[in-house]
Amino acid sequence: MKLTHVRFTERSKRGLIFMRILIYGAGVIGSLYAALLADAGYDTSIYARGKRLEILKNNGLLYKKDQDLIKAKIKILEEVPDDDIYDFILLTVRENQLYEALTELKNNKSNTIVTMVNSLDSYKKWEDIVGTGKILPAFPGAGGSINDDGILDASLTPRIIQPTTFAEISGNKSERTKHFSKILKHARIPYQEVKNMHMWQLCHLAMVVPIADAYYEADCSERAGRDWKIMKKTAKRLKRNFNFLRKQSGRLSPGKMNIFCFLPLSILAIMLAITFESSFGEKFMYQHAMKAPDEMRELHKQFYAYVKRMKACGCNVKNAV
Repeated sequence: MKLTHVRFTERSKRGLIFMRILIYGAGVIGSLYAALLADAGYDTSIYARGKRLEILKNNGLLYKKDQDLIKAKIKILEEVPDDDIYDFILLTVRENQLYEALTELKNNKSNTIVTMVNSLDSYKKWEDIVGTGKILPAFPGAGGSINDDGILDASLTPRIIQPTTFAEISGNKSERTKHFSKILKHARIPYQEVKNMHMWQLCHLAMVVPIADAYYEADCSERAGRDWKIMKKTAKRLKRNFNFLRKQSGRLSPGKMNIFCFLPLSILAIMLAITFESSFGEKFMYQHAMKAPDEMRELHKQFYAYVKRMKACGCNVKNAV
C-alpha cells in the first residue's frame, strides 16, 4: 500500500462537543482510539516514545481503512507538561507500564484519567498516585496490529462481543461518564457503562487468561485451535473460572459470561476451536497473546493469586481486593 493513497478525513463539526483528549500510549489500542476520535473531529493528541515516536513524527499516524491509507489529524507529543490540561486522558499502556505512566501523569492538572488497562490492582493504589477522583476505570474493545512501517491495521470489536466498557469506581453514574459516553457515541465507538468495573475486569481475565495459555501451551501457536486436547483443557479452565466467580459473587459481568457455566464441555471446546481458527481469533486473540506474552503471563499470576486469596479468606469478590 503506497503513501500516495494517503488522505485526510474531516467530518462536519455540527453539533460536536468540543473537548481536548490525550491518548497516552501509541500502541495498537491507543493509535486506533486516537484515529477514531480525531476523525470524529475532537482535538486529539497522542503521547509516544522510542521507535514509535520517531515513526509518528516522521510519517504521522497512518492507518488502514477499507482500501485507503489514512493519515489521522492528531498532535504527536513526546512529553506531557503538567499544565497541559485535557478533558480526558486515555491511558492505553500495558499492565507492566501502568505505574510508570501514572507516576508521569501524577502532577498533570487534568481531572480524568481513563485507565484502559488489564489489571486487578486496587483502584485506590492508582488514586494514591494521581489523586482521589481522577481515575475512571475502563477497558477497550479493539484489536489489530502495527506493521514494521508503523501502519496501523486495527478495528473495534463488535458491540455484541466487547464494546468499550467503563464505570466510576463507586458504580454510580456521573457527569463525566455522561460526557465520556457522548464522546464515544459521536466517534461511533460502541460502549457500555457497567456498575462494577472491577468485577467486569475479573470476568474478562477469567476468559482471556486461559485463551492466552492455550496459545503458549500448544506445539504450534498458530494452530492451537486444531489441538483438541488444548481446546478441551481450555474449556475446562473457563468453566472452572466462571463457576467459581459465579459462586463467589452471585453474578457475572457481563451476564453473557454465564454461557461458560452452562454450555456442555464438549460444545464449549468445539466453539473454542472454531473461534481460534477464525479471522476474529487471529486478529483479536492470537495477535495480542503473541505480542504481549510477558503481560499475559503476569495477568495469569494476578488472576490465579486473586482466586487463591478469595478461597483462603472465604470472602466475596468485592472484599478480596
